[in-house]
Amino acid sequence: MLTIGVDPHKDTHTAAAVDAVGDERSHRTQPARREGFGALLIWARDLDTDRVWVIEDCRHVSGPLERFLIDRGETVARLAPHLMAGARRGARTRGKSDPIDALAIAHAALRVGVHSLPAARLAGPELEIRQLVCHRQRLIAARTRLINELRWQLHDLWPDWEIPRRCLSGTSWQHQVKHRLRNAPTSAIVRIARDELRRIIDLTRTINQLHRELAGLVAHRAPQLLAQPGCGVICAAKLIGEIAGIHRFANDAKLARMAGCAPIPVSSGRTDRHRLDRGGNRQLNHAVHLLAICRIRHDPNTAAYIQKQRQTGKTSREAIRNLKRHLIRHIYQLLTHPPTNPQTIHC
Repeated sequence: MLTIGVDPHKDTHTAAAVDAVGDERSHRTQPARREGFGALLIWARDLDTDRVWVIEDCRHVSGPLERFLIDRGETVARLAPHLMAGARRGARTRGKSDPIDALAIAHAALRVGVHSLPAARLAGPELEIRQLVCHRQRLIAARTRLINELRWQLHDLWPDWEIPRRCLSGTSWQHQVKHRLRNAPTSAIVRIARDELRRIIDLTRTINQLHRELAGLVAHRAPQLLAQPGCGVICAAKLIGEIAGIHRFANDAKLARMAGCAPIPVSSGRTDRHRLDRGGNRQLNHAVHLLAICRIRHDPNTAAYIQKQRQTGKTSREAIRNLKRHLIRHIYQLLTHPPTNPQTIHC
């Protein structure tokens, strides 16, 4: 099995592949962009079919590459930076460069044991869920751009026609616009509007189909998440896909740190407070945040929890941060020990 050490930087990522005994097979440097990630993956697939990527844990810098590889079914492990010290001292090559550091990362992973590192790999339903969620998000973004263009065309045609916000993503208003355009005199603007509307309708149909497919996959993989108030199909799907295997986290604190939901203490003297953690997986953080907002609005117990936090002197933002940390703990418990009969969790 190949061990591919990756030295991530803001502008470039350097990868070095070594075999089981630590001999270097090849190394490659690519830009730290999506095209560069793809080039690294093609290079690695040409070397061997059995491989594991070991990335020095730099969070903001290494996160995009890590998510790119996981989305494509690769096995990715994180190496803590403090484990690199001994590998650099024992390196055979003198000096310091990105290929030397990438090789040292691979050697450090072999020394501590690749299987002992926190690794992530999506396969089967989890990989399908993550890919479908990402595809659905891209389609929604494309539909939003078309809707914005269509609204301008409709404003040029009928300035007095007031169309509510966010309504053109629904089939009811799409049919109203379609009927009105069908009866309008043919012109360049009308033809453009008809074409944009047709594409919007097609995208809406595909988005709805993806939602139904995700509902079946999530219900099969983690029905206990759907049983929680405020956790819909898309929120549960993002949690499953972004966590990428709950068993790679030893406890809920590590999951909270990876999700950016563990407040950072900034206390001094008589001041006892915490600040927001802006690191971690922002997609996972976004999913937990949406879950928190939905629960505040629709779950009386959660609303009472927030009110209790406010009474102790916390601001709304600080109360929501506490709630997100609380939700992460319950999500971890639900995924590691799924109940036979899922029950609603209370704050």
